[in-house]
Amino acid sequence: MTKRQTCYNCAMDGTMYAQVAIEQVPGQLFTYAAPGGLGVRVGQCVTVPWRRVYRRGYVVALAAECPYAPRRREAEQEELFGGAPAKGVKAIEAVEDPLPYFSEKTIALLRWMAAYYDVGFTLALRSALPAPVREGRSQARERFVVAPILPPPPRLPPLSKRQKALYEDIVRVDGGLLARLCEEFKTTPATIRRLAAMGYVSCERLEAPRNPLAGRRILPSRPLPLTPSQARALEAILAADRPTLLFGVTGSGKTEVYMQAIAKTLEEGRGAVVLVPEISLTPQTVSRFAARFGGQVAVLHSALSDGERHDEWHRIRRGQARVVVGPRSAVFAPVPSLGLIIVDEEHDTGYKQDESPRYSARDVAVMRAHLEGARCVLGSATPSLESWRNATELGKYALARLPERVGGAALPAVSLIDLRQAAAPGQPLPLFSPPLIDALRLRLERGEQAILFLNRRGYAPTYQCAACGEPLRCPRCAPARLTYHAKDDTLRCHLCGHWERPPTRCPACGAPLFKPLGAGTQRVEQALAKILPQARVIRMDADSTGRRHSHDELLAAFRAKEADVLLGTQMIAKGLDFPNVTLVGILSADRSLNIAYDFRAAERTFQLIAQVSGRAGRGVLPGEVVVQTLQPEHPAVAAACACDYERFAADELALRRAQNLPPYARLATLTFTGEDPAAVERAAREAAHALGRFPGLEVAPPLPAPLERKEDRWRWQLLIKAATAQRIARACHAAIPQERRLGPGPRALLDVDAVFLA
Repeated sequence: MTKRQTCYNCAMDGTMYAQVAIEQVPGQLFTYAAPGGLGVRVGQCVTVPWRRVYRRGYVVALAAECPYAPRRREAEQEELFGGAPAKGVKAIEAVEDPLPYFSEKTIALLRWMAAYYDVGFTLALRSALPAPVREGRSQARERFVVAPILPPPPRLPPLSKRQKALYEDIVRVDGGLLARLCEEFKTTPATIRRLAAMGYVSCERLEAPRNPLAGRRILPSRPLPLTPSQARALEAILAADRPTLLFGVTGSGKTEVYMQAIAKTLEEGRGAVVLVPEISLTPQTVSRFAARFGGQVAVLHSALSDGERHDEWHRIRRGQARVVVGPRSAVFAPVPSLGLIIVDEEHDTGYKQDESPRYSARDVAVMRAHLEGARCVLGSATPSLESWRNATELGKYALARLPERVGGAALPAVSLIDLRQAAAPGQPLPLFSPPLIDALRLRLERGEQAILFLNRRGYAPTYQCAACGEPLRCPRCAPARLTYHAKDDTLRCHLCGHWERPPTRCPACGAPLFKPLGAGTQRVEQALAKILPQARVIRMDADSTGRRHSHDELLAAFRAKEADVLLGTQMIAKGLDFPNVTLVGILSADRSLNIAYDFRAAERTFQLIAQVSGRAGRGVLPGEVVVQTLQPEHPAVAAACACDYERFAADELALRRAQNLPPYARLATLTFTGEDPAAVERAAREAAHALGRFPGLEVAPPLPAPLERKEDRWRWQLLIKAATAQRIARACHAAIPQERRLGPGPRALLDVDAVFLA
């Protein structure tokens, strides 16, 4: 039989043949008959027989003739969708929902993503669905909904005085959930159902979506007048035929430009997605967009309950919400007729997924906009050097500038403090320099607020023996040190979660004395209470925000001026807008400069200082920034304090060009992990030898990863450089056996366009 012949086992009127991805069977795509009576469409969720059970799957392609190819790998199915016919093609059992879960454009995006990052299509598809939707952990919730019948039909039974009062109350609030009405009017379900039986109200069991914004007081807002630079930026975004890099200083009104671009998109009958890098930014951002666009806004992020994520995703899919706000996974939101994608703080490393598939939401957003014919806006005061080069050297992006703050507010004055000179002779470095203490006291006297930034949580990052100087390390991760947390008197590993009580004696020398070294946010909070006991402090880090809604509650308390100082880690470094904050203190500006293996250290340091500094002076009051550092002469520190991004970008790009580093080359890490260190090393060396045969690749010799062991798994790493990411992905796909990715032995983890090299 030839390739185009139809399988005689499946020949039936109206039958199509579907390529189906089954989530529980990664690495393979399957062909099923799709009987005409089911009306199967691309993107639908279906039930299919697999071995002796039924599984959920997703239709990713349809063909008119049988492309049966039993148990082919995904890559082969991509090429051979239309293979040799064979007996026993099974049929799709049922279609779970007639409305597709994926559009054909989204499937095209996932195919691109699978090829670009060299992951299986099924794995790419998993990343596009929230777990509650994918795993069926939550179902649509149904509630009894009461509605008054107006006007009441004639000849109804008369109401008693109490029934009449209850009916009037229901009319006044226009009905609602049965349980809520009973609580509000101090009545019982039976009483309201009696009104329904009499014909005065209806009481029906209806689907009641869970609303993440329920109970939040959001006042409507109207579009603000645009400054001339904002108006030019909006015009450039709407007219651009390519992605637009919106380069605006902190406080320049980028969000207002975003919202007016969304309004234009909605007028065109299309939807929008707004990406933010941190979940901590989501509540504030959602409130601003909900105030402008009301019930059209949906929110998607992992801090929602399973039910909320389930209902919000399906609300988006049905077109009931046309504006979606969320972190990186929201880039896959099933918005019908997508017209605009906004990536706020596009430089942020939070957009890079740290587990397979290791995609960059920023890059996926650019590709999705291209496939959907949508506009794409990348906004930042400190753009990534990749985006800056695309806009200024290559012309791939349009460039729109917002060079001044809204309302004529000035950028904050910056003081650079050399901690080496602030320390007394023979004394350790102080947590607070005298100028910073004086500035904090002044804000307390004026009733203004301050933000203190230290990107290190816990009490002390090192717990060291006072006798031999040996630090206590994590038994599961190397060379990770245990961080001391004074609040619960524990030593914790921030990589794997291991914790233990501080030992009474040093494991190395037996000495009974230990001393905590360095400072984390807990220690700073304690020291601040001694220096300024009258100051009310909110600490915001991963330890204080573990509870649901805690981000929102802490920021709301600070906005309501229930605290004088907001002390936090990177989650307070960007996106926050508090008009009463007139002082920002950066306690250790150069910590990120000391990562020897990270060629992006200077870029990260510049971005962090500039972004944190931008939180000051955003209202009518002038702002001040105090930057404490041990390296005041470093170009990144000096440029950030001068708010001179373009000077920094020019100098740093010249260095990258000379060393052939991103963005002038593409870089990937290939990390091998396993429990047997010898087997891991051997697998890494075999891969390096295999990749060395591919032209155009620069493969560094395999070495133990900077984080040599994590969660009891040893790690070896290769750095791979090439002119294009596609060249790296294709070489790794050909050189690394499938069992190295999914098998029980040493596993290969490829990170294309790697952001973190540990």
